[in-house]
Amino acid sequence: MTQPNDRFLRACRQQKVDTTPVWFMRQAGRYLTEYRAVREKAGGFLALCKTPELACEVTLQPVDILGVDAAILFSDILIPLEAMGIPISFGEGEGPKLETVRNGSDLDKLHVPDPVSQTGFVMEAIRIIRRELHDRVPLVGFAGAPFTLASYAVEGGTSRTFGEILSWMYREPESFQRLLGLMADTVILYLKAQVEAGAQAIQLFDTWAGVLSRHHYREFVLPVTSRVFSALKGLGVPMILYVNGSAQFLEEMALSGADVISVDWRVGLDEARERTHGACALQGNLDPVALYASKEVLREQARRVIALAPQAGHIFNLGHGMLPDTPRENVIALVEMVHELGKKEL
Repeated sequence: MTQPNDRFLRACRQQKVDTTPVWFMRQAGRYLTEYRAVREKAGGFLALCKTPELACEVTLQPVDILGVDAAILFSDILIPLEAMGIPISFGEGEGPKLETVRNGSDLDKLHVPDPVSQTGFVMEAIRIIRRELHDRVPLVGFAGAPFTLASYAVEGGTSRTFGEILSWMYREPESFQRLLGLMADTVILYLKAQVEAGAQAIQLFDTWAGVLSRHHYREFVLPVTSRVFSALKGLGVPMILYVNGSAQFLEEMALSGADVISVDWRVGLDEARERTHGACALQGNLDPVALYASKEVLREQARRVIALAPQAGHIFNLGHGMLPDTPRENVIALVEMVHELGKKEL
């Protein structure tokens, strides 16, 4: 019989499991009082990310409190950008602010960082987490995808219109491809170092690629995403691709080389399975806002997700990250519901 410590990895490989594994994007976060206490002790978000012992502490909190089937490294997708030479700040209660990259001459000032010497605190956190986990559950490492990292660098933070990066794409497609290539080179080395440090799976977050047309996703994003997965394939760990707003890209995502496609709530898992022809395991795809509902409604929503999912090769997750004021008791209840509703015949 499968055990909690291999349930997630087996599902990533579309192997039989005893019940549906579950973990959550942003499962360590402000909805946990324990997390808020550690963040305050660290003196801020970036300081928390850069202190391996504290990053370990908040990584383990959801495993201990919620009973999830995987831990995900506590860090931030912007860490490699800072190492590339882009100053970043986080104001209290605000999103990230970055020094902008707007043209080829700005690109010339950046470099592909050595992940060990420049982001070694991430690798040290992974080693500590693996030691403290005692193989109770696997550890997922992650990085931002090239387009999403480029979006933050060009826009200088989050954006409603993505006018700067999209205009660069239209105006200078060759240097735009150079921008994405630089990000891909950085991501490849960064994720390789995470796996060498002990990460047992990796997830690539393309949070902002949903702003693109399908044509431009195929032309610009799929090639660099595929290059990242191709470079990592020999490491032997499951590779997950998440794109927020991915409904129009499912076929392309299945061609990327990912082992698992993480699907948001805007498309059913049955449709995702049909359109990808079973090429990948599926992860998802509960609407994060469903966690505010009553437990009866939440249970029905969880049941529906599981009913539409493939029998083998499904990891239950949210369609996006946990919201900051999510009711804690509902998250705990959801994990129990998924394990109950997802039981399999072996």
